[in-house]
Amino acid sequence: MTHRIGLIVPSSNVTVETEIPALLARRPERFSFHSSRMRMHQVSPEELKAMNAQRERCVGELADAHVDALLYACLVALMAQGPGEHQRVEHEVRGQLPETAVLSSAGALVDGLEALGASRIALVTPYLRPLAEQVVGYLESEGFTVVDWAALEVGDNTEVGCIPGDRVMAAARGLDLSSADALVISACVQMPSLELVGPAEEEFGLPVLSAATAGAYALLTGLGLDPVLPGAGRLLAGPR
Repeated sequence: MTHRIGLIVPSSNVTVETEIPALLARRPERFSFHSSRMRMHQVSPEELKAMNAQRERCVGELADAHVDALLYACLVALMAQGPGEHQRVEHEVRGQLPETAVLSSAGALVDGLEALGASRIALVTPYLRPLAEQVVGYLESEGFTVVDWAALEVGDNTEVGCIPGDRVMAAARGLDLSSADALVISACVQMPSLELVGPAEEEFGLPVLSAATAGAYALLTGLGLDPVLPGAGRLLAGPR
């Protein structure tokens, strides 16, 4: 049996279609991946709103592929629309795809943090500061305390996909993690993270997750599979 995964991604995103398959390839099951793209180049409120307006077309395209699970893979696109947006969007998409596990990167990050039992968190984001502040506010509206955060201030989404890992780790080292119980090393599915999660957990001594590892956790859970993946951080390490 092959589990079909549908991904709705910004047109300029090249990372999520690399990292999610790489993570799920560590499982014994078979997965196939099918994407539909929404046009977006600059990570700005105007382009994010225009991108979200393309959602219905993308859902329809993936419905034609009869996907078993669908991930709306742009975290900031939903969080920038205000509190509770991921629940509203997931509910609407389930109306179109009632037999599909419907998930979002925004909801996956919330669920992943809750699964870790985290309440005080720190974040590294690639966004311009005003959008990063909206992400912080969104997570706080979900009941988390954001103890510290960093915005790398990269507005071009293509450039976000090229942010080097040492820059992300340097930003994480600049955070006050003394009261944090989890670190989100990449609060964006376009900013590469897979090579950072393990070393960051070892260096900082607390659970580390990213939009990608949270997305993989949500997909496995949505498909009724044990959310366990080797080398993907404590979120996917098995029973806690």
